[in-house]
Amino acid sequence: MTAPTLSVVVPTLNEARCIERFLEQVSRFLESRGRPWEIVVVDDGSQDETVALAERWSAADSRIRLLRQPHRGKGAAVRRGMLAAQGAWRLMTDADLSVSPDDWAVFLDTAAATDAEVLVGSREAPGARRIDEPMARHVIGRVFNWVVRVFLLPGLQDTQCGFKLLQADAAQRVFPYVTTDGFAFDVELLFLARRAGFRVREVGVVWVYRKDSRVKFSRGAAAFADVVGIRLKAWRGLYRTFHEHRAVTPTGDKDAAS
Repeated sequence: MTAPTLSVVVPTLNEARCIERFLEQVSRFLESRGRPWEIVVVDDGSQDETVALAERWSAADSRIRLLRQPHRGKGAAVRRGMLAAQGAWRLMTDADLSVSPDDWAVFLDTAAATDAEVLVGSREAPGARRIDEPMARHVIGRVFNWVVRVFLLPGLQDTQCGFKLLQADAAQRVFPYVTTDGFAFDVELLFLARRAGFRVREVGVVWVYRKDSRVKFSRGAAAFADVVGIRLKAWRGLYRTFHEHRAVTPTGDKDAAS
């Protein structure tokens, strides 16, 4: 099989309600782009029909792969998928398609026109829109982002939208050192990417709030604690091994996502 230009990595946990819609819409969009592609489904211990449904699609199309693991968390699932992916560019996104494939083209085309190795789907960047988001969730999200900017990532306005694109070299060099398994894994990923010298750019996306979102108060509180933990690890020098093996001059094919 020709090496894919783009890998789409999707973590799943009890996503039977939407995984088939995801695979149908995403595979149709990728096919329309006319470049080699793959979808990597990483199941994080689902107890519903998610695995059976994904297996059916995988059996019908070799470009759709299913990886399974005991429940560890979204960060662990994304990490495994990103490292197993084979694409020159690797896109992580959520199964509920809060960012619809209809709006992916502008995001992917930006990869061909920028020197950034890491592109972050942002609900705050120019051109972004939030649809149907409850005010309470919006306020909590902005407070979280303020904490992230103060402690770890000054200048980044939205680290938590589950839509990010990395060049293969960036993914392979950074993800092995991402240790956060929960929802704050995005923060550690971007923190390490910047430390490695990779260029990070926010790109505005149209994001639709899904009422069955799994981001609950308890998990949000854990994410705040994780941010503090990442800062403490950095202060204590626990990322030293990462520094010793990081990329000096990241390179990659800027046209790969086109």
